[in-house]
Amino acid sequence: MHHKTTKNTDRRSFIKKASMASAAMTTAPFILSASKGERLVLSRTYKDGLFSANDHINIGLIGSGIQGIYDTRAALSVDGVKIVAACDLYTGRLDRAKELWGKDLFVTRDYRKLLGRKDIDAVIVATPDHWHKKIAVDALKAGKHVYCEKPMVQKWEDGKEIISTQKSSGKICQIGSQGMSSLTNEKAKQLYKEGAIGDLVLLDFYNDRYSAEGAWQYPIPPDQSPDTVDFDTFLGNAPKVAYDPTRFFRWRNYKDYGTGVAGDLFVHAFSSLHYMIDSFGPTSALATGGLRYWKDGRDVPDVSITLYDFPKTETHSAFNAVFRVNFIAGSGGGSGFKLVGTEGEMEIGWNTVSVRRSKLNMDPGDYSLVAFTEKTQGAIRSNHSTVSPENRNSVLQTGTTTWETPRDYKGAHHDHFHNFFTAIREKGKTIQDPTFGLRAAGAALLANESYYKKSPVKWNPTEMKMMG
Repeated sequence: MHHKTTKNTDRRSFIKKASMASAAMTTAPFILSASKGERLVLSRTYKDGLFSANDHINIGLIGSGIQGIYDTRAALSVDGVKIVAACDLYTGRLDRAKELWGKDLFVTRDYRKLLGRKDIDAVIVATPDHWHKKIAVDALKAGKHVYCEKPMVQKWEDGKEIISTQKSSGKICQIGSQGMSSLTNEKAKQLYKEGAIGDLVLLDFYNDRYSAEGAWQYPIPPDQSPDTVDFDTFLGNAPKVAYDPTRFFRWRNYKDYGTGVAGDLFVHAFSSLHYMIDSFGPTSALATGGLRYWKDGRDVPDVSITLYDFPKTETHSAFNAVFRVNFIAGSGGGSGFKLVGTEGEMEIGWNTVSVRRSKLNMDPGDYSLVAFTEKTQGAIRSNHSTVSPENRNSVLQTGTTTWETPRDYKGAHHDHFHNFFTAIREKGKTIQDPTFGLRAAGAALLANESYYKKSPVKWNPTEMKMMG
């Protein structure tokens, strides 16, 4: 199922490195200086080059909304990439695309016209979730490389078709969870593999928000109308309803078109987690939550809590995960992603990775000894006075060290597109192919399955399908 990793060997290797005063050791120096709270700077070298006009990768954008624009900006930050076309169902966004990328940009409401252009090498699919599978499959069949926004699919059952189409087409398909290719994820993966936190026992992920924008109450433009918005095409295979600009511009709030907080936020965490620990995903989920504040017609919860069970594999111990999102966090908001192990914890952000190692106290204290006589207390303490060399060394391995990205770092979003375009040019592999994408999406979407069924659900992470 996974490549074999001997965690005990890694742990012993990590402790051995920590006892050697060698700056050449990969992660060892942080333990030696951890008590000082040292901060270390990460680095990355890009293999960019000069590309002629004939050697550019020409891209087309399908879905020129918020994420589509951010995706395209990140794509264009990579050398040798040019945008030549954009598609959207709202004419105002097509006007905006021309403002951003030139009046000569080809624009259309019909994505099929974009796929029919021979000058387009790759497309970005940044549509509402319920269109991802259809457009990604059509694009691959049209001979285009595909960057598809997360979650890869709205329904896990749709994932296998993208996987098979990508393989038969021979084209590159990258799923767009932009934090995946970051320097911090890369460092966290290395630290975990070297045993920095011991055996994993818990993942703690949360995302708190406290604004209308953060709760997906996006602005609705004053020129919206059935003439400027192709609402019937937007609906696609969703239930037919009368023209409703709120559904179009705030589609994330409706399960007919989106995937709620699970597909928008949980999937990022699953993508990073699976990458860091080489996991295929959880086997079960139990979700709760509700619509507590943003009662604006939406039918997805604004508070969501899901508990996941991960099985023991060759790359990780059995552990639990807690995923929490709150769109009405009176604290003001914040987020966190923390791996908690038997010997420490690792917190991963966009620009930092921090490892804190603690000493596990195995000695009895006054609380547990109070019921014994003074003589018995002395005998018990004496029996605990002998400590193995390994445990003695661990006393020195405490404190926190943080790795941070350099000031000129181009960012995780740039890195994800750099990986995509490098795979196209070198006929290589992406960091997040459709199989990886389905495992991340499927795991995240378990939260919705459990929430609406009001019961636990089971998942086969190897075969990527629901059980029972």
